[in-house]
Amino acid sequence: MERYDGPLDEAVIVALGCNDCGVWRDCREALEAALARFRAEGIDVLARSSWWSSLAWPDPTDPPFLNGVVIVRSDHDPHGLMQALGRIEEAFGRQRHQQNAPRTLDLDLIAYGRLSGDLNGLILPHPRAAERRFVMGPLAEIAPDWEHPHGGRAVDLVDATTVGRDARAV
Repeated sequence: MERYDGPLDEAVIVALGCNDCGVWRDCREALEAALARFRAEGIDVLARSSWWSSLAWPDPTDPPFLNGVVIVRSDHDPHGLMQALGRIEEAFGRQRHQQNAPRTLDLDLIAYGRLSGDLNGLILPHPRAAERRFVMGPLAEIAPDWEHPHGGRAVDLVDATTVGRDARAV
């Protein structure tokens, strides 16, 4: 875990998740490989959380998830960053045939500085991030004072989450 010491109003936050390790030994190895791929897409990791484990949602009989959060720097605008994240997901075999199905890699743009609202189909901050313990917990590790644009510090939002309440750092 590496805490973020930069300006929180400029933080670009990406959440990572995996519950199908694909060709990797396990989800931890898959997520580490994904982080290694960020640089090739022009994305620098400035801070990263520990990995968090949680049951799959909404179907807890699916394989459990491993999740984490990173704060990044990139010259990409929000849409360009989403395209870069999509290329990484695709390289890792991400399939989008069924909603909430097990996935080799899930990359979500949680926040892009203080941008807020619908940016031509990209909604920032991520509309469900504050509900998810597997996002707010890791974020609180590296940027506890980050303020959600709609209210609440990351460290305080952890206890208010309603999805993935079983999520724990591993």
